[in-house]
Amino acid sequence: VQLQASGGGLVQAGGSLRLSCVASGLSFSSYVMGWFRRAPGKEREFVAAISEGGRRTYYADSMKGQFTISRSNAKNTVYLQMNSLKPEDTAVYYCAALYSGTYYLADDYKYWGQGTLVTVSS
Repeated sequence: VQLQASGGGLVQAGGSLRLSCVASGLSFSSYVMGWFRRAPGKEREFVAAISEGGRRTYYADSMKGQFTISRSNAKNTVYLQMNSLKPEDTAVYYCAALYSGTYYLADDYKYWGQGTLVTVSS
């Protein structure tokens, strides 16, 4: 199983980025997909998750309205659209696949990508 995240980079405050995560080696449409992030010196935190079919989305309270998660099961890909970025959004962003468990608990996720770095300059 491989989850390949991409789309990170350096962006100015107020800008936008779209992260992608391509999955292979698993039945993608059977998994809830999530995004987590780890900022420098901080614990890993939940960002967003999307149900297997894409009908239900979940967000950390602090990120509602700023980030949008979506998926294409035809392309085995999950996306994270990030708008109005702030310096405090600087982090390594990870995609992960959940087969069963609680969508906001990182320990319940079965597979993880390698992460993509997002740096927001002020």
